Amino acid sequence: MLDYAPENNSFSFQSTELVLKPPITSIVVLPFVNRSADAANEYFCDGMTEEIITALAKVDQLKVISRTSSFVFKGQNLPISEIAAQLKVDVVLEGSVRIGGDTLRVSAQLINVADDTHFWSESWDRKMDNLFAVQDEISVLIAEKLREHVGHMDISDHLVQSPTHNLAAYEHYLKGRFHLNKWNPADINIAIDQFELAIKQDEELIEALLGLADAYSFLAVAGFAPREASWMKSMEAVGKAKSLDPDHAGLNYMLANQAFFTEADYAQAMIYALKSVKHRPNYPEAQQYLSFLFGIKGEMEKSKEHLLFAKSIDPLNPETRFYEAYYLYRMREFHQSTVILKDLLAQNDKNLPAMFVYIYILIKTGRLKEASEQLAATSDTLMAPDERLGMACLISVLSGEMNADDFQKLEAYGDDPSAHRAHSYLFMVCVAKKDFDAAFAVLDKIFTAKSSVLLLTFTDPLADDIQSDERFEDYHQRIYALESLPQEPIKKSTAGPTEQEGKQLLEKLKTFINEEKPYLNPSLTLRSLAEQNEMHPNQLSWLINEYIGQNYNEYINTQRVEHFKQLVVDPANAHISLVGLGFESGFNSKTVFNTAFKKITGMTPKAYQKSQSQEE
Repeated sequence: MLDYAPENNSFSFQSTELVLKPPITSIVVLPFVNRSADAANEYFCDGMTEEIITALAKVDQLKVISRTSSFVFKGQNLPISEIAAQLKVDVVLEGSVRIGGDTLRVSAQLINVADDTHFWSESWDRKMDNLFAVQDEISVLIAEKLREHVGHMDISDHLVQSPTHNLAAYEHYLKGRFHLNKWNPADINIAIDQFELAIKQDEELIEALLGLADAYSFLAVAGFAPREASWMKSMEAVGKAKSLDPDHAGLNYMLANQAFFTEADYAQAMIYALKSVKHRPNYPEAQQYLSFLFGIKGEMEKSKEHLLFAKSIDPLNPETRFYEAYYLYRMREFHQSTVILKDLLAQNDKNLPAMFVYIYILIKTGRLKEASEQLAATSDTLMAPDERLGMACLISVLSGEMNADDFQKLEAYGDDPSAHRAHSYLFMVCVAKKDFDAAFAVLDKIFTAKSSVLLLTFTDPLADDIQSDERFEDYHQRIYALESLPQEPIKKSTAGPTEQEGKQLLEKLKTFINEEKPYLNPSLTLRSLAEQNEMHPNQLSWLINEYIGQNYNEYINTQRVEHFKQLVVDPANAHISLVGLGFESGFNSKTVFNTAFKKITGMTPKAYQKSQSQEE
């Protein structure tokens, strides 16, 4: 299994090349706890959590665990260290929400995993009519406190944009998301009602349109509603969303799926998927999908790169684990893939993608009796007739006992241009029979009937034998052609100050620090220090990290420690305790004072005082 995560977090875009940039820290935002008297406000807490996750994910140098993996821990009373170990993060954000009338109280705290210390906490009391401003305020402040604690990050002045001016519409949208995330037919239908109410209140609430599209596509794929009617409703919502914001990451992810599964257009699917991650790199579903697209084309290194990225930000999502199993299947690492698939099926025996790939592995590895038994044990309610028939035909061919009647039935299914699954199995059966002429004739349905499943069956391990045919490369080029991809140049970041300008800014900062001693104010922040020096906070953060080699907290605490050293040797201060002198130096707590002093000097304040007395 792929048991490691890449040390990367964001992408630049040029054709299919995505250039990785390293994060400086990682964080999980745990589901905010509902402290309201009304338990029904839970949907609001979930929405607040999701907005903060999405906002923080906009900071390039920050790796943010996605909602799916974060919410695994909802309602669980697990130690922070255990949660952090499972998610491989450095920092944990906890919070709570209390709603009373039109007033909102939000509390949050940041925890450093390494030493289990709370290095920042704050509470806000705000009016509900300023909800999006509150979300933005909280998200920016959290990002800034992380920057002060760990190192330079470029942070936008605003991380949350108001999705609507209609709070009633937003409330319906949040309720819709709350039920959509439960992924069962009853809740999906509730979600649809809520999304439609949201759209009725605000026709331009794009997130509600995409939620509606997602809900209807679930009903279509899962078979809980008429397929064609559900797809039409889904695509209608997608079309409206596209007219509002064609660059929206979630929209482009949906368009990528549509291009692949309804148009059999591999290149267009790739364009949309790349566009999705360009506008939202921390988007696990789009990263998973890129892994899938590169994998079926045979570009396994790129497939692995995107899979590992998805795994680093959404490791506990069953979808991420399935894509890992599918990647391993494509790599012919059948044992490792089986381990994951069995675990997924143990958690949910109705996980059809996991079930199908597991049966494929049994067939590929020659365990045909086990494959037949697994096929027989799968309920008709979970498997379409052409899928069951196709697998049975494939097993019978490979066992040397071809059932002619079953094959004729499969061919009859395949006469239907929309029977994409039947086309897929006809292709694999023809390959198994070594009838490559017939196999390529079926493969042509990609072009004539837009038979999308053949896009992935063509390079499936079960069809390996056809790669020996001289026509394989020609079809590979035609099917996975990417010539139409836009050649979009990588956007280079704005150039920073020259070395001379940097040194000048540094001298200006040092002069201000020495003369004004702003560090004596325990409430000093990077932002307030930047304002006093007429700099942007991003510029000051970069300056301290680039030219001094410290993060903001280390730099300011070093100034405070030096000030303490002067105070402690002054006989006039003999009546003041060491902690008191620490407070006089700008520290705001005994713990922070002792920890910072020992880290900077290698000894405790008391040991330092004693060493100075001995020198005298």
